[in-house]
Amino acid sequence: MEKRSEILGRLSSGAFDGTVLIVGGGINGVGVYRDLAAQGVPALLVDKGDFASGTSSAPSRLIHGGLRYLETGEFQLVRESVEERNRLLLNAPHLVKPIPVWVPALSRFGGALSAGLRFLRLKRTPGAKGSIVVRMGLALFDRFGDKDRSMPRHRAVPISEARGRVGFASGVRAVLEYWDARIVSPERYTLELVEDAENDCPASGALPYMALSGLVDGRVLLTDCLDGERFTMRPALVVNCAGPWIDPVDAKIGISEPLSDGTKGSHLILERPDLVRELDGAMLYFETHDHRACLVYALDQRMILLGTTDLRTKQVDEARCSDEEIEYLFGVLRDVLPQSRPARDQIRFTFAGVRPLPRSDAGATGAISRDHTFRDFPADEARPFEVVTLVGGKWTTYRACAEQLVDRILPRLNKTRLRSTLTVPVGGGRDFPSESAGQQALVATVARDGGIATAAAERLVARYGTRARTIAQSLDEAGRKALSGASEYLVGEILYMLRHERVARLQDIVLRRSLLAFEGKASETTVRAVADIVAPELGWTPEQRNAEVEKLLEQLAERHHVSNMRYEKRATTDDEATVA
Repeated sequence: MEKRSEILGRLSSGAFDGTVLIVGGGINGVGVYRDLAAQGVPALLVDKGDFASGTSSAPSRLIHGGLRYLETGEFQLVRESVEERNRLLLNAPHLVKPIPVWVPALSRFGGALSAGLRFLRLKRTPGAKGSIVVRMGLALFDRFGDKDRSMPRHRAVPISEARGRVGFASGVRAVLEYWDARIVSPERYTLELVEDAENDCPASGALPYMALSGLVDGRVLLTDCLDGERFTMRPALVVNCAGPWIDPVDAKIGISEPLSDGTKGSHLILERPDLVRELDGAMLYFETHDHRACLVYALDQRMILLGTTDLRTKQVDEARCSDEEIEYLFGVLRDVLPQSRPARDQIRFTFAGVRPLPRSDAGATGAISRDHTFRDFPADEARPFEVVTLVGGKWTTYRACAEQLVDRILPRLNKTRLRSTLTVPVGGGRDFPSESAGQQALVATVARDGGIATAAAERLVARYGTRARTIAQSLDEAGRKALSGASEYLVGEILYMLRHERVARLQDIVLRRSLLAFEGKASETTVRAVADIVAPELGWTPEQRNAEVEKLLEQLAERHHVSNMRYEKRATTDDEATVA
């Protein structure tokens, strides 16, 4: 990837005047960036933080068909979600993996009437669902997923089989199984899209840590969040894909209409190898006592992910998992698995994000649509360019959403679509072998090229797909050494990120370019070891290095409940203090 300083030089020279400006470096903004590049249309993408540092880094890490949206009659959204999920399994097999999902039900016939009322839009609040209602939904779900199907259809799990594997509560009367998908690293997927876009259209440029600040004489004012330097550009058109930040971004360019209301979703990463064994590769997707949807599944041989909450919030910038949410999630897990015994000393990481939902008067957050819409704002005297704002948007449907948005703006740019991204591989998914023998051959090639052990090569392939070959070829003697405190990572991986992935901050590596924090490996030892690698590469002074370390350690402790940090965790005071 082009260095950040080189893109800044092009911005200073006016090279981006007359191009599309995309605000938002999450999955939807980057999806638009990628689709425009496929049409040969250059764009400048900016984000006040890192790529995928907001909502896009905080999903349940599922690429899912949206089964529960059937309940509110959003059939088109479910069809689109299932079809996009199937394509993601094919386009990014290194990062998107199938997962069986078990749905426990407390009755057979419960909820049939209320489900029908919700289906007819005569009732908006969520309600209980028995196995008959769930199975009817799964039959329709399977029908929508016929295109590009690569996974089995749903089935009823014999209750004896279910209880033989999982310690369900005594009230569970039936268990249904269907298949969905999970994404290993949404942050890396987003970054690979940026790289793919710039390979297709080198005239484009994506700048993390660059904020839209306002208007000056009809030009957009941009501020570098790292050093405060200011730039201006004259866009042909602005696309606002800032997620839950769309309203403040619009306001800075003279648009006062509020469009978005956020709900916060929080998740816990727990070290529970016993539950990993009990789940045996399946995800539990279960209804709570207050009719919300929660889930739990294994990330590896030791860690599980438990989520999620769905709470209205105004605190978009400081979203974090509150103590009340932790207790709520522990409680709902105990409800479905009475012997699970979750405890705070098992927490290795927490994360929270704000869903960019449309403004709604729905009483229950679960009744708010998860579909996306576009809002057009024409040019005026003060702002001589159009603005298209994306409201909503799901991770799973980002590609379809981007294609729809690009088709909307291409005529305004006097351009036509050259190709679809529907079947275009993503990043390390390009030429990724589908069979085990081919994957083993890829691992052998990576091991040989990098001069590393097979186990290390397997980890590189798992993280980077076919791009593992490039990383392996970059390894020198120092790069083959294990990272201090996290021996599953090589020093050379960190060096590659620094030299090729537009890293600007220490947190970029620990929280997003790698899974160090997410996997519970971000000890103080590891953070300092990474900083020792970063500092000379980015030209930091000892004072800058120490400041980055201290800031990240504090962030890990306060925002992510990383318990091996020396900072005392601060109590969270969200505007939705109670989780019922």
